[in-house]
Amino acid sequence: MAAKSYGAVRLDVDLGDGSTGRKTLDGASLRPQIGGVGTACSILYDEQAPGLDPLAPEALLIIATGPLTDPAVPGGGSLEICGKSPQTGAWSESRLGTDAGIALRKAGVDIAVIRGRAARPSALVIDDDRIEIIDAAMLKGMTTSRREAVLASKLGEGFEILSIGEAGERLVPFAAVMCGHRAAGRCGMGAVMGSKNLLALAIRGRGTLAKASPGRWASAIRKAQAKVRAHPTSPEFTRHGTMGGMPYSDASGDFPSRNWLSNSSGKGQQIFDSYYGRHFRKAVGCYRGCPVRCGRKVLVPDGPFETPLHDGGEYESVSAFTAFVDGTDVDAAIRASYLCNEYGLDTISCGAVIAFAMECREKGLLDESLIEGLDLFWGNGSVLPRLVEAIARREGLGELLSLGVRAAAQRLGPDALEAAVHVKGLEGPAHDPRSGKLLALTYGTNNRGMCHIHPIEAKAFDCDKQSFGLTAYGLPDPETVHPWDEEGKGAIAARLQDYGTLFEMFATCKFYGYCGLELDDFAEMIGAATGWDVTASELLLAGERVNTLQRLFNLREGLTADDDRLPDRVRQVPSFGRYSGEERCAIADYERMLADYYEARGWDAKGVPTEATRRRLGLD
Repeated sequence: MAAKSYGAVRLDVDLGDGSTGRKTLDGASLRPQIGGVGTACSILYDEQAPGLDPLAPEALLIIATGPLTDPAVPGGGSLEICGKSPQTGAWSESRLGTDAGIALRKAGVDIAVIRGRAARPSALVIDDDRIEIIDAAMLKGMTTSRREAVLASKLGEGFEILSIGEAGERLVPFAAVMCGHRAAGRCGMGAVMGSKNLLALAIRGRGTLAKASPGRWASAIRKAQAKVRAHPTSPEFTRHGTMGGMPYSDASGDFPSRNWLSNSSGKGQQIFDSYYGRHFRKAVGCYRGCPVRCGRKVLVPDGPFETPLHDGGEYESVSAFTAFVDGTDVDAAIRASYLCNEYGLDTISCGAVIAFAMECREKGLLDESLIEGLDLFWGNGSVLPRLVEAIARREGLGELLSLGVRAAAQRLGPDALEAAVHVKGLEGPAHDPRSGKLLALTYGTNNRGMCHIHPIEAKAFDCDKQSFGLTAYGLPDPETVHPWDEEGKGAIAARLQDYGTLFEMFATCKFYGYCGLELDDFAEMIGAATGWDVTASELLLAGERVNTLQRLFNLREGLTADDDRLPDRVRQVPSFGRYSGEERCAIADYERMLADYYEARGWDAKGVPTEATRRRLGLD
């Protein structure tokens, strides 16, 4: 097969009329946004009509790779699925760790733009140069693992398959896109796929990935891989994955518990011990060749929640079904997260909306006819799998909860709103800004909503003292920044977001920023791959440009500075737990922090990028 260079091809697919087309992308036009979510946002802004319903046939579903989507790159097994979120009405990006992005590039496609609605349940097949939309009615109603197995059997060997489950078919706003039990989980891109009658994508690429400077590329890759191997964090990721930090998160006040009434439950060590004593089996990578392998193979060996071996059991999913609901039943948590994968649901939003329901039951806000005998009591793990199924199928109480906490609270009335912890409609994950207040700002201002990792886990800087090599680019030494300080954090948050967005533009795993790789390493790899003579400073400017473009998209879709508000509960002194008497951990003046952030960004007092800022970034 022919060698495939980055920036070669954009694939357009219209499911409505069955047309497909390829066109060459100009490297000069790609460079300002680099690739990945940068290119995807540029396409979405330019080509999707303002105010369009994300579930309308004309809405775009964008599958994006980047210049470092490559198995040789540490973290290079990444794919970005982008569009307008049906959950938030805002910009949506969701990274998927998988070999599918590599397969897409080997098929000669760097970015796929899908629009229209198929008349029948369909699957899109990308098989090197062959593009086909096939009937997939036989897949309806299947779990994701069964769906992928049936399609693989039909198509033959060598395909990487992305699919949605029943939740996506039923347009649950936080439905995920799955590849095996790896998820593009947040923001509801599974519902966008479902709205298009697209049940699966199958990708097979057998080309090779060409480089502008093969010798320079080989040298840059050897250096990057050596740095990762030598870094002390790498074996810790392999040993414990994301779950390794759970006891520390609990102890440091980074463990939102009982629907965010506290930032520490005191149960983190117990959950961790149960997980590693009973459920964990081995470390795996989310793509072939990952040198860190932070993924987990887990199971429930016996009992009422017996669950087969599968990829899962990461920190966020386990926390969502234990700490969020104030429980310690890891058997139930593993089973619930497994079912989320099989039905195609975001585990974070699913656990969060169940915790919200438990609090509403406690406050008498749920009608008994909705509860239908469910034991919605704090810590009751036995109810979790039943509710996951009900949410995926939109049955009974599950119909209400499938809307997410914002819309569910609006239906229940004013008394429920205080318990709905979200930003822009996206439920909060299992990290608490009362551990490090940079996270408060990034939660409020992140373009896709209340997310810890898109674009950056900011508490890693002020709480965990990770500099990411950014002190040379305007950030203070994190050792000099107290996690509970608020002054000066606007500029730090902006710079960290610009940096974090780059990984989504490169289409690489963000965890390698914890494992020794710095901006100069990425600049060297990108230069060798594309022929662009980029510097670390140019990359940071590109990160700022893409963050600002996403902001402009959100403003165009009707979001305002009010949508940067942080929930009151998350700003307050915890009502119980280790930090319940610690006034300093509360967010004292979020409005001042937000104003400082706007100023650092070059935005006006209403959070709108000024004309001078747009001009400086080439967005005027």
